[in-house]
Amino acid sequence: MAHYEDLKIDQGTDVAIEIYLVNPDGSKKDLSGYSVAASMATRFDAPAIEKIAFTASVGSPATDGIVSLSLTNAQTNALNPKKKYLYDVEISTIDGEATIVERVLEGKITISPSVTE
Repeated sequence: MAHYEDLKIDQGTDVAIEIYLVNPDGSKKDLSGYSVAASMATRFDAPAIEKIAFTASVGSPATDGIVSLSLTNAQTNALNPKKKYLYDVEISTIDGEATIVERVLEGKITISPSVTE
């Protein structure tokens, strides 16, 4: 089950988020061989064209269990502060011939409007 956390993003700024993943025993999750995907949208059933993809990657070294997400200032400037956004983060790995996907984080995003352009 994914961890739930609401985020607040300042419109027009560069955003960098680090997520530290741990195993049930508290040890760092080894993300060797994993990939990351993360998106946000105003609704879960939004078409692909309305989704905003985070730049998402596994930190180095992968054994530290760190996932990095980012948005550019151009991306956040285009966000509408009057809308609420939903997001989730998934990690995936290939086990034999099957792709194993795990949602690790999800929540809502509120946009803090910017005056300066």
